[in-house]
Amino acid sequence: MTRPIVLSGPSGSGKSTLLKRLFAEFPNKFGFSVSSTTRSPRPGEIDGKDYDFITVDRFKEMIKNKEFVEWAQFSGNYYGTTVKSVKKVADAGKICILDIEMQGMKAVKFETDLNARFLFVAPPSMENLEKRLRGRGTETEESIAKRLETAKAEMEYAKTGAHDKILVNDDLNKAYEELKAFIFSE
Repeated sequence: MTRPIVLSGPSGSGKSTLLKRLFAEFPNKFGFSVSSTTRSPRPGEIDGKDYDFITVDRFKEMIKNKEFVEWAQFSGNYYGTTVKSVKKVADAGKICILDIEMQGMKAVKFETDLNARFLFVAPPSMENLEKRLRGRGTETEESIAKRLETAKAEMEYAKTGAHDKILVNDDLNKAYEELKAFIFSE
């Protein structure tokens, strides 16, 4: 089985943009483990495609039943990757991509036998990240502050060497080429 790829990095670092491009270029090569979340959908997000949007009670029940490879609470909401979603991708003969935050990345790295590869996507600077988050127009001031605080901790953790590669997304085309090089280097 091909090793899953774990992408992590601050909210607003460009993970989703890079993954959309990858999936467009290689529609049959990769599968996305659809994460479950208790947050509300953003405009254009589709239940079952972007996330499985579920209630807090259902999420807690799934934790109790050990249905997650990893889960975390972030910015007041729960997020998690189910065993079922990872297995579904592998059963389809595709490389599983997990787009998860730092706590989830640690769980996959240290608490599972997935033998995943780890890539951290970093913004060029905190100023750039704040500009990207504000540019979305979907975040409250409180949410932006929480995300920036979390981003600082994530970027500090990335410096510890826990990831196989750190990709600085300062130029989308260059970052995308680095992403492909990392994924296809196995």
